[in-house]
Amino acid sequence: MNLRAPAILIASRYHGETASVVRLLTEKFGLVAAYVAGGRGRQLRPVLIPGNRVEAELRAKSESQLPFAKIELTQSCGPWLSEPLPASAISWACALTATALPERNPYPALFSALDALLSAVCQAPSARGWLPAMIAYEALLLRELGYGGVRPDTGTELAGLLDDFDRLEGPLARYLLADRRGDVMAARHLLRERLARMQT
Repeated sequence: MNLRAPAILIASRYHGETASVVRLLTEKFGLVAAYVAGGRGRQLRPVLIPGNRVEAELRAKSESQLPFAKIELTQSCGPWLSEPLPASAISWACALTATALPERNPYPALFSALDALLSAVCQAPSARGWLPAMIAYEALLLRELGYGGVRPDTGTELAGLLDDFDRLEGPLARYLLADRRGDVMAARHLLRERLARMQT
């Protein structure tokens, strides 16, 4: 493997004393895991935040080897991580994607939809501006992975949007997160709790 591509960083874990292992969603190559030397350092730590858009250069000697990655930040979602609702939305979208997608299968529609969703979360003045995109992304993810038929009736009223959001929880848990439901769905439940506060 030897590639350079725009990517959305959707997961990052420390590895050893100084490195990180990241998961990147690319348009042409799908979900790719990679080793980032110095990922725990001061320079790269703010870059390796789930939701950030990056330019990734990956190199590996064989298909079975975890590639080494050089990562350059192109767009940060860091400023929104201090806001509870946007932070929860970014965390859930990235965790769902990292858990549900198989590696190295391209899903260009999902790449574009996640990029648009993250942009909406960071630019909309309130959750009413990005919640329809979140619902559409969850439904698209189910369709792309072969579990179609979930068609939310997304309107503009908050109550209807929350009903659609709630309706998608069952299919997501049953089809995409069956073996890993607890940790990942906790991120969705936190987001739902924070959305509920908008109704009070």
